[in-house]
Amino acid sequence: MGKRCLKFTFPPELVTEPVIYGLGQDFRVVTNIRRADITEDRGWVVLEMEGEEENIEKGLDWVMAKGVTVEPVEEG
Repeated sequence: MGKRCLKFTFPPELVTEPVIYGLGQDFRVVTNIRRADITEDRGWVVLEMEGEEENIEKGLDWVMAKGVTVEPVEEG
């Protein structure tokens, strides 16, 4: 099992899409929103992801292919 803390930045067209829900459902990853700022036309989320490393990687590939920017967050 792996665990990561990442910042997702959403483009305007994805702000209303259930991307985090899809990540959990389709890739069997547990998500925990640590911080977020969402408006009608932009949004970012600091997200903890926990699951099998392969599932996390596949989920991140899917999220980035949708147009979400993913950056690592230093935990501490």
